[in-house]
Amino acid sequence: MGSKTSKKRIITASITGSINLPCMSPYLPVTPKDIARNAIDAANAGAASVHIHARVPEGPDYGLPSTEKEYFQEIIDRIRTENKDVIISITTGGGVRMSVEERASVIPMFKPELGSLNAGSINWGVFQVTENPNMKYQYEWEKPYLANTKSYVFKNSFEDLEGMLKIFNENGTKPELECYDVGHIYNVKWMKDQGLLKGKPYIQFCTGILGAAGASPETIMMLKETADRVLGADQYIFSSFGAGKMEFPCVFQSLLIGGHCRVGMEDNLYLSKGVLAKSNAELVEKVVKFMDMMDYPVASPDDAREIIGLEVKSK
Repeated sequence: MGSKTSKKRIITASITGSINLPCMSPYLPVTPKDIARNAIDAANAGAASVHIHARVPEGPDYGLPSTEKEYFQEIIDRIRTENKDVIISITTGGGVRMSVEERASVIPMFKPELGSLNAGSINWGVFQVTENPNMKYQYEWEKPYLANTKSYVFKNSFEDLEGMLKIFNENGTKPELECYDVGHIYNVKWMKDQGLLKGKPYIQFCTGILGAAGASPETIMMLKETADRVLGADQYIFSSFGAGKMEFPCVFQSLLIGGHCRVGMEDNLYLSKGVLAKSNAELVEKVVKFMDMMDYPVASPDDAREIIGLEVKSK
């Protein structure tokens, strides 16, 4: 990091994702209008970057993850109407059982500054949610969507990574490298050694998904120590999140050890125990309060661009 931004911390807001379902919270944003509104409000609360998924906004598939161009276009256009500065990061994680080609299609469509790129394959399990007898599903697709993850492998082979990075590089998009487990850090080194990554890798430590690293402050510390050893302590930038109830402990640990953080309704629907977050902005505001107490300045979008190696808009 440069001297002017060395103490600043980036907050990313992951707005809706593809795991949490409409039946889990009435506040989960689904329509392009609501996703964009949540993104704008999160940016106003302090998020320098907003991580965007799209969902089907109407009909029997309401809430189902989608890569439909028109949904993404509306989300982006609505955000940019009110906020020209926030970094828009588009997912290539997509949704359960989407093909790699389908997931990657959004990058050449929109040529975003930043896009998520999953750094390796894992078993991806959220099927255990279906064992909860109190779940009240709103749409026919919801329970099978969760249950099918018991046999789901989230595929990101070396061939996939190479192909994805070719698409990213051709479209001027920097990858946000989603590392769900220790081996993914070694995959990042392989990508770097192969010349597939430009500049310092920007890594997201993603914890709390069944099939990968569990969410805890100790896990965040272990992943950082591994990355320091494998990549070099000053040779990458990192952010972290913990899924579910461990979101804030993992975020705070990341900040304490010099990293950045991600919060949002993709990862966690609760503001505190038993209290649903009514918006992504509420989750961002909670982190900002912690950062204020710890005297960590909140990075602006252009601060974030400087930190992670994107073109700074105001210069």
